[in-house]
Amino acid sequence: MDPQLPPNLRPDESSPEWMNKGDNAWQLTAATLVALQSVPGLVILYGGMVKKKWAINSSLMAVYAVAATLICWMGWGYRMAFGDKLVAFWGKPAVALDDSFLLGQAFIGYFPTATMVWFQFGFAAITPVLIGGALLGRMNFVAWMVFVPLWHTFCYTVGAFSVWSPKGWLAKMGVIDFAGGFVIHLSSGVAGFTAAYWVGPRSVKDRERFPPNNIVMMLAGVGLVWMGWTGFNGGAPYATSTIASLAVINTHVCAATSLVTWLLLDIYISGKPSALGVVNGLITGLVCITPAAGVVQCWAAILMGLISGSLPWYTLMVLNNKMRLLRHVDDTFAIFHTHAVAGSLGGILTGLFAVPKLSRLFYMVPDWDKYIGLAYALQMGRTSAGLRQMGIQLIAIVFIVCLNIVATTLICLFIKLFVPLRLSEEELQVGDEEVHGAVAYALSSSDGTDHHILRNAKVNSMYDHEGDEYPSVMLKTSSYELHRV
Repeated sequence: MDPQLPPNLRPDESSPEWMNKGDNAWQLTAATLVALQSVPGLVILYGGMVKKKWAINSSLMAVYAVAATLICWMGWGYRMAFGDKLVAFWGKPAVALDDSFLLGQAFIGYFPTATMVWFQFGFAAITPVLIGGALLGRMNFVAWMVFVPLWHTFCYTVGAFSVWSPKGWLAKMGVIDFAGGFVIHLSSGVAGFTAAYWVGPRSVKDRERFPPNNIVMMLAGVGLVWMGWTGFNGGAPYATSTIASLAVINTHVCAATSLVTWLLLDIYISGKPSALGVVNGLITGLVCITPAAGVVQCWAAILMGLISGSLPWYTLMVLNNKMRLLRHVDDTFAIFHTHAVAGSLGGILTGLFAVPKLSRLFYMVPDWDKYIGLAYALQMGRTSAGLRQMGIQLIAIVFIVCLNIVATTLICLFIKLFVPLRLSEEELQVGDEEVHGAVAYALSSSDGTDHHILRNAKVNSMYDHEGDEYPSVMLKTSSYELHRV
């Protein structure tokens, strides 16, 4: 024990010599920021972004996915993703519940395995929540309850082990995925699109008109997601390092650039700035920078933001209406465009712009020089190394795409044998009240059993033909009658 250290920094039984208290504190904080992106971030975003009659269903799908994933993660998922090797792309299932395992040093970093389990849980949890964004407004909730643990077990853990585990085959090849462009975003985008194909579309009326029921709440939700990304990418180095700081600033610079780019394109085409455009532009920027956050220069992050705010905009606003497959599959929140397209872009641009010095500071391995972007490889006369890196990035994209198409299809077909994937026609027409026995916005009697509406009030609001108004209304009368429905 070093007598020169202050008492609070001296190692003891609960603070072993290998643990860095600063790193552990930041990693726990970053992990909680990631978890907050799902609950309440995406819960609020989904609840406000859907049609009023689906607000409860959409929020509950997100909340359930987080809870179910945590149970799977502790029971077998973490060690399938980061434990002992079973095959080249998968780890052996085992529990992560014993204190002898949780209190030992993590496989990387100067903090306990318990901290690593919590941090990586945030990533594991948000992925099925993102998949749910493609399925809102029609998936049978019981089928969703079965889908989440199956997909987590047979799909997420495979991608995480292959790309992030030191024993995974893509990790050994030298793929660069700083914080989940492949494992989380490309995976959720492809899986969501595939599942949407098998579940089928929303009702005709919902596909024709699906206005957000609360735009302010929607923007608040995406704001939580945005700020939570500080932990998402800032925690990826597993240390309070210079790379963590660079990853955070690159993340927000790219996101802001992408948001403004998308907004300007909306204004140029339609003449009006769109709140949905803000959400989509922000998300594509965050997704695109994720695989590159700590290994690219800030100017590259700006360039990535310009690309992520324009190319996914084109695929969503133009190609989506021209390609038969994209028109056919009802992807409720365009998860394919905002996550699969943007995630692929991020992975490819990482292979172009990764800086050798930054890669060395991030990976801290003897063979760090294999992580080199093609642009720098051409400049340094190492063209073959740069082409190899770009090839590895493309191989990872193909693997994640094929994995998610096949695994998600098999899971959906399996569930369909026992439970309908899709809600009944009556449930599709009514929504939350039929599915969950409650509505998101209602005036009720003192006993909470009756629903009421306001009549004889002049209301400044926007209605569709089914009465799905934006809930923030202005009453222009001093009196009204409260009627029981």
